[in-house]
Amino acid sequence: MHNIHFLAHGWRARRDAGFDREGVVAVAAALGVVWGTICEGAAIVVGYDTRFDSREDARLVAGLLASCGLEVRVSTSACPAPVLEWSVARDDSCVGGVYVSGGDYSSDYGGLMACGPDGGSPDKAFVQDVDKLIATCPSEELGPFAWVDLVDDYVGALLGEVDAGAIADLAPRVVVDSMYGTAHFVVPALLRRLGCDVIEIRAQDGSDFGGIHPEPVDPWVDACERSVRQNGADLGISFGATCRRLALVDASGRMVSTHVLPPMVLGHLVEGRGRAGRVVGTLACSARLGRQAQRLGLDCTSVPVGFSRLYDEMSDGDVLLAAEEYGGLAFPWHLAERDAILEALYILELAATSRMSVAQLVERIASQIGRMSYGREDIGLDIAKVQSFRNILPGLNPHAMAGLTPIAVSHADGLKVSFEDDSWALLRPSRTHPLVRAYAEAPTLEGKDNLLTAAEKIVRDGLAGEAAG
Repeated sequence: MHNIHFLAHGWRARRDAGFDREGVVAVAAALGVVWGTICEGAAIVVGYDTRFDSREDARLVAGLLASCGLEVRVSTSACPAPVLEWSVARDDSCVGGVYVSGGDYSSDYGGLMACGPDGGSPDKAFVQDVDKLIATCPSEELGPFAWVDLVDDYVGALLGEVDAGAIADLAPRVVVDSMYGTAHFVVPALLRRLGCDVIEIRAQDGSDFGGIHPEPVDPWVDACERSVRQNGADLGISFGATCRRLALVDASGRMVSTHVLPPMVLGHLVEGRGRAGRVVGTLACSARLGRQAQRLGLDCTSVPVGFSRLYDEMSDGDVLLAAEEYGGLAFPWHLAERDAILEALYILELAATSRMSVAQLVERIASQIGRMSYGREDIGLDIAKVQSFRNILPGLNPHAMAGLTPIAVSHADGLKVSFEDDSWALLRPSRTHPLVRAYAEAPTLEGKDNLLTAAEKIVRDGLAGEAAG
């Protein structure tokens, strides 16, 4: 068996480097033992995505969990991750769930992700206990489980979250791009019930995602952009494989920057729906999120990158919106996890109640909080050099970058350097890949590019100094 570690997000691996039956059995058995020991007889919900053998893997996982004295229910169809997590959170008898999925990675990957009783991240002690047990020799004894529909109740709840009448009056023509993933099982029917004219693309068998990465970013959103133009649609929405994230396309077939969506949705929650609370984002989120929070009179907290950090903040109970740097949004009163389906409904509701097109909404946000250019580059290094850079990071304190003088330097999550005009640069050694991630944002494209160049120079110069020393 390959070396397997169960982390905060669960376990994920390439099919040619560890994700196989033996690995699935080992992880599922460890999950079953821990849950069965803590909460014997409690319920667990199992869901799965559209890739390859996910359904059969879910069946195997369910049987192994059931053999540990747990009451196990398995989704009758592939389903988005938020559907599984919402189902767990709304059932007091459930202590957690398992989602068989490789996330938004290509079909070369598989994985098992776990959630806690609130549908959010499992606690650290649980993760550590599972990780310790994986190395043991698990039994392959299988127990009985039940197949259940998870979609209907979730859809009913979402219909009550938005102004269905306003959306029906607008009756927008929407391209729904399922990217061969799980959105197909929920979104098109949901939007039709809301009166939308839906054109669905990439909804066929998604066992290999048609050779694409089911991630709602360029270039994988190109098909949605073309379909919007060809069908004269009002907007298009591409959903990642698990429906944690989305990409929004305007009527001209142009993808909206991922970093515009959090402040856009935040404005609607406050000004359109009368909600209030604290905003939480990662240190790699666009400065536009903080600007919008300030404009709306809300507190905004920045935390290190990683959804588990956002989850910890949400547990305080005062958070209105939690945003990750890749655009995933969590609405704590609904679910302590990201849900791109509810996000899409709020965007449609905003368009309907404002009677503005997506392009007009984007321009309105720009007029309210200004424009910024955001970029990220991955600096490939070997593992030893990544560790060397991690070691020297605490001592780095640049006095200037790209001709700008810092107003703040933080080592809370790598190295973040901030400037007077809301420009910033961040360097973070990856925890899972042999690279250092460089992020930068500035009011202009040139300014952003200059900061990325300066950030890479810090990495190269730092490593050169380390070698010389």
